[in-house]
Parts: sequence; C-alpha cells; structure tokens
Amino acid sequence: MNDDEIELEKRLKEITGQGVDLYLEGKPSSPEEIAKKYFVCEDAVYMPDFVTDEKGKLTQVRYDRVKCP
Repeated sequence: MNDDEIELEKRLKEITGQGVDLYLEGKPSSPEEIAKKYFVCEDAVYMPDFVTDEKGKLTQVRYDRVKCP
C-alpha cells in the first residue's frame, strides 16, 4: 500500500464515519476496496461523484470507472 492509497482510505473512513455511503461501480463498497481499486487499475480511472441531498449535505460518494483512451 502506498502513501496515496493510505491517505485516500483514511479520508474515506472519515466520510463513512459521518454517515456517507460509498459505492464502487454502483455497488456499496468499503474505504479499503475503493482505495485499492483507485490506485491499482492501469487501463481506467475511477472518478468520484459526490451526491448531496436537497439541503446540500453530502450523502454518497460514487466511484465509477472511466476508460482511458
């Protein structure tokens, strides 16, 4: 695990501690799984989509794969 992966996992754990749900490719996921996929995949990039409720409170972070050219 490199420093960037550790830092992302730490930030995602903080977010989930605030009641925010995490998704990877449309399925509920853990901070560990997202951090691992985010830095391992070589032919694609995972892009976060931050979902808020009507009051602007963050409720979900969805990581979806975006293919590289």
